[in-house]
Amino acid sequence: MTSAERQAYTNAYSRELSDEEIAAGAHRELVGGLWDEIGPLQFYFLRSEGLRPEHTLVDVGCGALRGGVHFVAYLDEGNYCGIDRNRSLVAAGRLELDRSHITRRRPRLLVDDRFEVSLFGTAFGYALAISLFTHLPAGDIAECLRAVRQVLEPHGRLYASFFQAPRSGHVEPIRHEPGGITTYAGADPFHYSWEEMAALGAEAGLAARLIGDWRHPRHQQMLCFTRPG
Repeated sequence: MTSAERQAYTNAYSRELSDEEIAAGAHRELVGGLWDEIGPLQFYFLRSEGLRPEHTLVDVGCGALRGGVHFVAYLDEGNYCGIDRNRSLVAAGRLELDRSHITRRRPRLLVDDRFEVSLFGTAFGYALAISLFTHLPAGDIAECLRAVRQVLEPHGRLYASFFQAPRSGHVEPIRHEPGGITTYAGADPFHYSWEEMAALGAEAGLAARLIGDWRHPRHQQMLCFTRPG
């Protein structure tokens, strides 16, 4: 991937879609495609980790609600919150909720580019960040972790996917299979070692656990950050 191609990849998610593009479903590709694979994958994974309808969940980088539509339908009314920086994707998510006839379950959605999850005024037992840290430099990940920690209940958990590097400071590009995604140390999409992610969690006051493979079709690995009791 050339530097120009990497820049285009980085800028793609920031692009605001038109109403016509949203109506045509362009948002499903902008968030990475695999709509019918990765959405249910998120949902069933969190259920396997203990998510129940009475729990509260904040979806950081919720996009167009690829996973959110499943969580909104499952959780008790008002227990799903989603935040994303791209206003058009959040609008597309509202359309997906309308089409699924679950708007009445009162999900709360917020457009914000600095992870201001405290604006929901809710303590969360669960938090989710799917395909978010894969697009963020370490400083932004640290900011996100600090913000989420502030709203997690004691023993609350943040599950985050990432592209794993074999060691800290790995500067060579890595091609991940399946999926064929090439990641970089200093460009989007980013890769990090497990130790680097754990260190970022520790700085934010979160204990990290590597879950690893969770059957993501592009070989993203899973981490769990827990707020101590």
